[in-house]
Amino acid sequence: FNQHHGITFHGYLRSRRLAHAMGQIQVGKRATEAALDSGFESLSGFNAAFRKWSGVTPAFSKSGSSPIAVNRILTPLGPMVAGVFDDKLCLLEFADRRMLETQFKRLSNTFNRPFANLDHRLIQKTEEQLAEYFDGQRQVFELPLALAGSEFQTAVWNDLLAIRYGKTCSYESIARSVGRPGAQRAVGRANGDNRLAIVVPCHRVIRSNGEVSGYGGQVWRKKWLLDHEQKLLFD
Repeated sequence: FNQHHGITFHGYLRSRRLAHAMGQIQVGKRATEAALDSGFESLSGFNAAFRKWSGVTPAFSKSGSSPIAVNRILTPLGPMVAGVFDDKLCLLEFADRRMLETQFKRLSNTFNRPFANLDHRLIQKTEEQLAEYFDGQRQVFELPLALAGSEFQTAVWNDLLAIRYGKTCSYESIARSVGRPGAQRAVGRANGDNRLAIVVPCHRVIRSNGEVSGYGGQVWRKKWLLDHEQKLLFD
């Protein structure tokens, strides 16, 4: 289950119980009642589980802020994890990426919201557009994005969005484009911090000598994506 879904079965059940309880609190049910109805033995048990999962207490739910909905998407390159908040895609990572837990924490701190294993129409739309991309039927994604980063990171990510399907760009050229000539290492770090794999196409950035390297989702996936796009573009 962990291999195919990116989470243990017990972890999945735990996240579903937490999501159900949070949803009940969101619509006005008392925390104790919501916890017991969702399968927790006590309010303290629910609070402890929630804090362990999200790093914060469930009290935020009473403020009207919704959690970041997260769910898995299966792809030919392995399962991915998608996250949505305020109807914008804020996370799309391969489930086996080592930095995934770090990205969860960063986004949770940035938006001051926990993650919850929930269904969301934008995750479904993302899954549909990814399927079209892998089937060779889509070159441009049409999804609302939440690019949460520094001014420099955001500038780099916007430059990535401008790289056309089937084309590549060097770290050096992006550094010049964002007004930081010679800052190719900083561009590489910004690429590594990109939380929207494939949709924000950091896989299209290569070294100036043509070498394919440096991809958080593993280099073999980067090569596969480049070959996939170029083959379809030139066939």
